[in-house]
Amino acid sequence: MPRQRRVHVPGGLYHAVLRGNHRQAVFAGSDDYLCFEEIVARALDRYGASLFAYCWMTNHVHLAIRVAEAPLGAVMSIVASRYARAKQRSLATTGHLFERRYRARLVDADRYLLALVRYIHLNPVRAHMVADPRDYPWSSHRAYLGAPCPGWLRIEAVLDVLGTSADTARTAYRRFMNAVPDDSAREAITLATRPGPVQRGGTELPAPTREPTCRGVPRSLDAIAAEVAAELRLAIDDILSKRRHPTLVRARTEIAQRALLEGAANLSQVARYLNRAPSTLSGRLLGQR
Repeated sequence: MPRQRRVHVPGGLYHAVLRGNHRQAVFAGSDDYLCFEEIVARALDRYGASLFAYCWMTNHVHLAIRVAEAPLGAVMSIVASRYARAKQRSLATTGHLFERRYRARLVDADRYLLALVRYIHLNPVRAHMVADPRDYPWSSHRAYLGAPCPGWLRIEAVLDVLGTSADTARTAYRRFMNAVPDDSAREAITLATRPGPVQRGGTELPAPTREPTCRGVPRSLDAIAAEVAAELRLAIDDILSKRRHPTLVRARTEIAQRALLEGAANLSQVARYLNRAPSTLSGRLLGQR
């Protein structure tokens, strides 16, 4: 049976995975990781793609990547082939280093970019390689926390959703990473057909049986507010009022959190909708009084 043709959406966000052939390790040490990063940087520049998050595991890699006019396959092909040649030269071996075909899923960036970044950064934790993603050196997680950011990594799109200043955004990012992931988002961002355990050492989940499709547009703030109001049995007018009753404060915080996680709006837009200052709203999101 012929393989299904891949979907190319110019400007689309993809969760891409490139895995070692027969699940073999593709990195042996720091030099390998640095070599791979240099190749990735060149490929991104050549094809105008943007990388929002990454994690280089021992036997596979994850990327949250937005393509331009060139398809994702062009980027992944040059990365895989050039790194394989470099690796083969160093080991004086032949044969396939990576599986013949990378895997990818088209993701709704407006709704699931944050969830995808968290999923990618938590890979070493799920694989029982580290207890905290900060302890894994070969992902973009540390850059989001304030470590030096390589020029080929684009973290602004995520941080802009989380706060109006770098400090506020990074604090919100830490809080987001510590929150329990939403299972409904997992279905939209992973490459698995059904939930399953990740084995020690970072073994990948099963490949999907069909090409995934992009989810719909994010909900409006009105829709999110109506949902929260119904759950808490409150009137929308009361939520948008100046009153500071604890139940109303809780409702506003919940609206803001859902809007940010779904990509419905950024912090400033939510603050305007709720008639609150961004700093006040971010403080509530971060668990401050």
